[in-house]
Amino acid sequence: MRICIASDFFYPNMGGVEEHIYNLSQCLLLRGHKVIIVTHTYGKRRGIRYMTNGLKVYYLPIKVFYNECVLPTMICNIPLLRYILLREEIQIVHGHSAFSTLAHETMLIGKLLGLRTVFTDHSLFGFADLSAVVTNKFLEISLSTCNHCICVSHIGKENTVLRAHVPNNQVSVIPNAVDTAHFTPNPCRRTSGDTITIVVASRLVYRKGVDFLAGIIPRFRNSRNVNFIIVGDGPKRGLLEEVRERANMQHRVEMLGAVEHSKVRDILVRGHIFVNTSLTEAYCMAIVEAASCGLQVVSTKVGGIPEVLPSNLIILTEPDVESIYDGIMLAIKRHKMHRTNRINFVNGVNSHNNQNNCHSSSTNNNNQNMEGALEKSEPSSAGYQRARRRVNIKRLINYALHPEDHKAPRRKSEDDSKRSFNRQKSKEDNRDPCEQPETLTLPKTKNCSNKTSTVLSSNRVLCPFVCNDIVTKLYNWENVTCRTEKVYCRVLQESDPELGEKIIAHLRSGVWPFLLVVSLVHLLLLLMEWLHPRQFIDKARSFVGKQSRKREDGDYI
Repeated sequence: MRICIASDFFYPNMGGVEEHIYNLSQCLLLRGHKVIIVTHTYGKRRGIRYMTNGLKVYYLPIKVFYNECVLPTMICNIPLLRYILLREEIQIVHGHSAFSTLAHETMLIGKLLGLRTVFTDHSLFGFADLSAVVTNKFLEISLSTCNHCICVSHIGKENTVLRAHVPNNQVSVIPNAVDTAHFTPNPCRRTSGDTITIVVASRLVYRKGVDFLAGIIPRFRNSRNVNFIIVGDGPKRGLLEEVRERANMQHRVEMLGAVEHSKVRDILVRGHIFVNTSLTEAYCMAIVEAASCGLQVVSTKVGGIPEVLPSNLIILTEPDVESIYDGIMLAIKRHKMHRTNRINFVNGVNSHNNQNNCHSSSTNNNNQNMEGALEKSEPSSAGYQRARRRVNIKRLINYALHPEDHKAPRRKSEDDSKRSFNRQKSKEDNRDPCEQPETLTLPKTKNCSNKTSTVLSSNRVLCPFVCNDIVTKLYNWENVTCRTEKVYCRVLQESDPELGEKIIAHLRSGVWPFLLVVSLVHLLLLLMEWLHPRQFIDKARSFVGKQSRKREDGDYI
């Protein structure tokens, strides 16, 4: 298949959409498909660039209008986009992000050229404010002729179906994924002692709940063992810097600004807790990356976040300062308990080994002393009865603490040995090597130690490597790519509707003036076909890698 992915958001710009596009493109290339990316210029990066595995990126010379999006002219970019789609012999146009003007323009031109179109929505929108109303109507117009839509969460699917009036059977849910081979834990990078490091990584904008963070940080001014690392940049950065200075926490709140995505993992592994304070999220990639690095995640319960991670990896809170603060304190309490239990476990095992050494010698002495005291008392006296009860009680205590010393040896049969071996093998297979046991009680002896018995209670902080394994099983790019391929195969089997059917589909949106735009685009495409016929456009040669050569034999279908 030959696929064109169009979006205003791509590298060198940083974000979840950019990462999703890049990783999906790489996996599609490895599976033998031809993939190109169309975006606008970023600074000095313009023209055609090649990335890993021959990924071809067109940085079109289009000026940015607002928030890294181009001006929605609908007709000015027709010659350039038509030439690219015909030269690369594209079959499917895949647009990303409802905010991307370039994605909608490319999908419209591709549809009028007879290509199949797929759209992926990465965000959630409301229905009340003016900007949401305009965006929703524009999205409804754009998706009226789209073959299929993809959403990253089930709540995102419901949101898209409601605001864009897309049929439910034309929307699929395919979540994002994370490269767990890159986002691996490294507990050695964490601070030692009682210090807890909290990491925040997001764009510092209102939608990410930075105002909540500004109300939470000053509450830890007296907690000397709690530090913050804030990664990201945006218009709300000045607010956090002001709060940091007012609370006199310059040495405990580290603000790193915008960081390359390849360096995010090195920052995440320094922390114990990851905090997400977003006001709305369809799918948060940051919390998945943090969980893959072994951090305990504390996040607001908004949008599609509750369906991203299991309950043992995330603490969900309401979107307010008090609830988020309580969630952070719960995570800190768990980490402190985890450290205490780990220390007690190590100390308890050492003391238990010492107790076993001295218990064998002390048991015989105690029994001899008790028997001698019993022989000295008269059998008929009341003192004899009290001594006998004391001896029995001490024997029961001894038996309860060390039953193995009082068991009579019994010859095991062959069936007993097999059952014992099978039980032990099943326990070893089901046991997690990184998790501590639920409850472990270390016995005490009167003569060897005066310490109380140490009980290691249930520990809810999972081993970082166990967290990485869980995320690996839940999200991987191979699964996401396979599911996306099924969508591509489905839309390729659909027939291309006539021009009249496309106009009728646009009429359902209720915006009749947009028919003039569609008609004008169609006339300009006919004019370009007359001026520069497609048969005279040179076809671009495809970059064929090792994996692509293997797939040419039809292995992927």
